[in-house]
Amino acid sequence: MRDGRHPDGAHVLRAKIDMASPNINLRDPAIYRIKRATHHRTGDKWCIYPMYTYAHPIEDALENITHSICTLEFEDQRPFYDWVLEKLAAHGMLQRPLPQQIEFARLKLTHTVMSKRLFLKLIEGGHVDGWDDPRMPTLAGARRRGFTPEGFRLFAERIGVSKADSWIDPSVLEDCMREHLNEVAPRRVAVLDPLKLVIDNYHAGASELCHAPNHPQKPDWGKRDMPFSRELWIEREDFAEAPPKGFFRLFPGNKVRLKYGYVVQCTGFDRDASGKVVAVHCDYFEDSKSGTPGADAHKVKGVIHWVSAMHAFEAEVRLYDRLFQAPHPGKETGNYLDDLNPESLRVIRACLEPSLKEVKGEERFQFERHGYFVAGDRTSPGTFSRTVTLRDSWGGQAPGR
Repeated sequence: MRDGRHPDGAHVLRAKIDMASPNINLRDPAIYRIKRATHHRTGDKWCIYPMYTYAHPIEDALENITHSICTLEFEDQRPFYDWVLEKLAAHGMLQRPLPQQIEFARLKLTHTVMSKRLFLKLIEGGHVDGWDDPRMPTLAGARRRGFTPEGFRLFAERIGVSKADSWIDPSVLEDCMREHLNEVAPRRVAVLDPLKLVIDNYHAGASELCHAPNHPQKPDWGKRDMPFSRELWIEREDFAEAPPKGFFRLFPGNKVRLKYGYVVQCTGFDRDASGKVVAVHCDYFEDSKSGTPGADAHKVKGVIHWVSAMHAFEAEVRLYDRLFQAPHPGKETGNYLDDLNPESLRVIRACLEPSLKEVKGEERFQFERHGYFVAGDRTSPGTFSRTVTLRDSWGGQAPGR
């Protein structure tokens, strides 16, 4: 076999154990087979190769592995694992103590697949951009998504170790990331669906600075300057021509506080030729600036965020969501691709506060009201990607919320 005298598949080398064993893995299992394949190190020198179950315990012993952690499907392989090591140690080929194989339940996440074969189909089919796509359950993808090592450690502690098979909802992982990011991510303001707000009684061309904390629970992180001007960008959802009950944001006649800035009162709005609202008009109260004496005299129920139109910059923002809509992709139809989430990625143009313009790649921030975001790496400079929302809202709702 080693000298290449036989064709592929003609012979195998078996370990002589016990053909009557109740464990099929001990019934003289194959340990070598003929396979003419070019090896990346030895080239075509060898035409026989060991079976995985034979190589596994030997490699562990040679690499001084003390505990080989496997998933439950390897439990019935453990007797052969121990047999190989004992035979070699008995002949002085391996040093004791020998490795131990220990099996635990596999981590199984809903709303995803964990097979490399299925990953490859996603990539080759153009459903994702590659192995490091932020929607992929790979470490490279998780890093580009903005997930943190500390979040993963917290996740591992929270789910624990079990011998019983169980499914973990991704919301558990997302909550762990939120918990860590809440502690380490500075706050910034971004308007994802911009609508122009014009303060008619503010001087045209004038601007001033408002002061926003970098982290509301960490005063030692200091504050940053946010420029304020006559024209601002606000979220489109923060204005309603005919507000529903309980709507406390902008509508004709209502007052709101511009966070870190002034109290304003809506006086009207403009439409374009198609009837779409393109600008909202308001007046501001000069004595209502946050942090100044008398500002608390203005009582309002609504607070909205904003960025100065004069100073903001536009950037690409990628809103990532779960790759699959169904908890168990393919369970109903037999084809996991049928359950792909069409809203797993939305790319938008957003208006961001100027302090975000010069950030370095992979810096993480909380965009107030929106969630946690990470600045693009070398593969996507100048972009921001959503890591997780501020809270999980998948239960009972459509994806891409």
